[in-house]
Amino acid sequence: MNAYEIPAPETRKARVEIIPLIDVVFFLLATFVLFTLSLQRMRVVEAPFAQGSDRPTPPPGDDFVAIQASAEGTYFWKRGAAATAEPIFAAELRPRLEELRRSTATPRVMVRADRGATLGAAVLVLDEVRRAGITQVAVETMTTPSG
Repeated sequence: MNAYEIPAPETRKARVEIIPLIDVVFFLLATFVLFTLSLQRMRVVEAPFAQGSDRPTPPPGDDFVAIQASAEGTYFWKRGAAATAEPIFAAELRPRLEELRRSTATPRVMVRADRGATLGAAVLVLDEVRRAGITQVAVETMTTPSG
């Protein structure tokens, strides 16, 4: 070796540190989750809890309407306990519900469905009831035959 020669540097192998890499990946994941949640508008439908009472429920009168969704896409409108159900189309729901709200002091609506009806049909009825401004709504949990 000559006095003027520069010794060759030691060759070192590159190392990948895994712990900082995991930290960066979790940071990016958390940022992505928070960002996507802020993009979605969340809506809440306020539903007050029913208050219990010792009084017997009065029989349904003329202020009571039962709307039933069927598997064929038609709806049945029944006003009052003694009335018979009449078939109507979805376009007729809102005008009838608005007329019910105007003509009755405390309108009440029962949403029903037959076994083959879709959830979308029942939700459409609930949306129309909400748009009409009726607050006393019940959903029947048992299926009933059409009509």
